[in-house]
Amino acid sequence: MGKADTHIHTEYSGFSYLGVMKFPESVTTPEQQVEKARKNGMDVLGITDHDETKGAFIGQKYAERYKDIEVIVGEEVTTADGEVIGLFLTEKIPKGLPVEETIDIIRSQGGLVIAPHPFSFHVFGLKEQIFNLDIDGFETINGGHPDRYSNHFAQKVMDAYPGRWAAMSGSDAHSLYTSGFNWTEFDGNTAEDFRKAVLNKRTRAVGVPANVFTQVQWSVDVAWGGSKLLYKSLKGKLVKREDDRLAEKIESISNLKKATGMVAATAYILPPISILATLLSTTYLNIGAKKMLKNEEERMRNIDEILREVDAKKA
Repeated sequence: MGKADTHIHTEYSGFSYLGVMKFPESVTTPEQQVEKARKNGMDVLGITDHDETKGAFIGQKYAERYKDIEVIVGEEVTTADGEVIGLFLTEKIPKGLPVEETIDIIRSQGGLVIAPHPFSFHVFGLKEQIFNLDIDGFETINGGHPDRYSNHFAQKVMDAYPGRWAAMSGSDAHSLYTSGFNWTEFDGNTAEDFRKAVLNKRTRAVGVPANVFTQVQWSVDVAWGGSKLLYKSLKGKLVKREDDRLAEKIESISNLKKATGMVAATAYILPPISILATLLSTTYLNIGAKKMLKNEEERMRNIDEILREVDAKKA
């Protein structure tokens, strides 16, 4: 059986906000993700940066030196309705479009359409919209969701309608710490074998999400890695690659903001704050999952009704 992780991020994934704070999604290079995927025993790696394909093309080119792994060019596209992943892409897809239009563009490139973390209560997923969309599969295991609800409910939907979609398991790793815990198995070991398995709905979601501690390690990695980049910029030694939004952003800010960012990053890395972040994350996820589980059966009944209507329209 082949192993594929087709939901991976690199330093080309841009930025996110936490309140007024802006921070990079990842400081990991495409080359580092390829090397880590090889160590994890992956045959196929899909680099799916947020609204960008540059990192995926870099990773694909880098992987050509090896015979034991292939890189698929992908993108996790932020649509007006939720996030969707396109795999086997030939060019970048613009963000902010209606999800139906985004899917049409993916199809026009010969790509596969995957719904990441569709039932997440803390990430911008498509939720019940997936039942009316032309998707090939959805994640029943998302490595960035250690809560007790999101993956559990996705698997429940998949089990209720076997053979309707391909079951996917993607790490959603934004750092080297959070990959290798889960993957998608398929017959064969090439990217084309993987494509055929998805189209034939013959994939198997394997593994478990990365634990909360590794997610906090990712945030520390971002803080420490970002701090090093800020320092290099202050010293005039920051190397920029083509379309490197992270480096471009760092170079655009004043030296005072760079120094302030380094101080803030150092403060976050110190144990009191990082430990507090772990406790707060765990508490938030536990409370959210408990709330969602209370309405699990009612939500499932609503989904059954939606799919009956969808099938009736097709009949």
